[in-house]
Amino acid sequence: MSYSTADSFPTVTLDDVRGAQKMLAGVARVTPMEGSRHLSGLVGAPVHLKCENLQRTGSFKLRGAYVRIAGLLPEERAAGVVAASAGNHAQGVALASSLLGVHSTVFMPVGAPLPKVAATRDYGAEVRLHGQVVDDSLAAAKEYAAETGAVFIHPFDHPDIIAGQGTVGLEILEQCPEVRTIVVGIGGGGLAAGIAVAVKTLRPEVKVVGVQAAGAAAYPLSLAAGRPVTVENPATMADGIKVGRPGDVPFRIIEQYVDEVRTVSEDELSSALLLCLERAKMVVEPAGASPVAALLSRPETFEGPVVALLSGGNVDPLLMQRILRHGMAAAGRYLAVRLRLTDRPGALATLLGVLSVVDANVLDVSHVRTDPRLGLTEAEVELHLETKGPEHCAEVGAALRQAGYQVIG
Repeated sequence: MSYSTADSFPTVTLDDVRGAQKMLAGVARVTPMEGSRHLSGLVGAPVHLKCENLQRTGSFKLRGAYVRIAGLLPEERAAGVVAASAGNHAQGVALASSLLGVHSTVFMPVGAPLPKVAATRDYGAEVRLHGQVVDDSLAAAKEYAAETGAVFIHPFDHPDIIAGQGTVGLEILEQCPEVRTIVVGIGGGGLAAGIAVAVKTLRPEVKVVGVQAAGAAAYPLSLAAGRPVTVENPATMADGIKVGRPGDVPFRIIEQYVDEVRTVSEDELSSALLLCLERAKMVVEPAGASPVAALLSRPETFEGPVVALLSGGNVDPLLMQRILRHGMAAAGRYLAVRLRLTDRPGALATLLGVLSVVDANVLDVSHVRTDPRLGLTEAEVELHLETKGPEHCAEVGAALRQAGYQVIG
């Protein structure tokens, strides 16, 4: 594709996104859109979920990767491609390369989740484990590209990538023509930029709202400064949007077209992931749940109908377990307490009886008898409880104190 330039950076047009849509016909799925009764009730208007978590490879990344690799010259294809990623981009590049008959090498951190490493290999890539974090893998991938002539496929900072991701925006307008607000997670910015170009060119009255994790929120700072600004040591469970610096190309597009960028907390991300699983029956990763987190945070500020984009569903099962427990705690449905009791036969059974009366479900019990902090006849018990919400948590605490237990945490 050929691209116009703005401020010395190439930009993307509606024609580019439409061209990408034609290229992706029969390759990327037109993912479904599902209504959410619960979120609609909170917002006071229809809310729909655009389910890119059901896309091939489990995320939107295939779209941009395929358009980028399909646009390579024959001699570039012959040299192969290289990428660095801990997950979704790796799988998108691997499958796109296989479909196009191009050899791909993907560098991943040594600690990358095993299911993602296995999936990337299964899609046909040669996987090389290097470094402890993605930045280490990125440096190795660029060095490999310089040594071998393989084409480096950037995850977001290229017009072809942005055009491919923008096809999600065209689908949203086709599936929900009455939409008034589109909410999308932002990491480096390729997805939000592509959607914004497509939507704002066709329907300038539709608001596009970006969402970042508060611990990795480079865009609010960058937009205020008028240039990409780096956030040192970004920290969030949402690794799909944990990017320290906006891409130069998507930044200029987002600066022009995206109406607002909001941030969400880790608690809000956990609660959103839990809601997607329980209410929408959708498995999503934390980054994919970020638009839902924004809706939960300030539902009254969104004009409906709203489309929230579930951008990916590739979550490591062990991480999912931790996040769900965190989400239950944030929603007041999980309670951890420590207390002291007299160490005598039947004491633990008596304690569990108190919890049974108030209908608290005991998930785990840890019993400590030998500790310098404890008296000769004392024992310390740590309980992990499943509860029914904040009011039930308060009821459990009151019942324990009324029964004479010393709650210490």
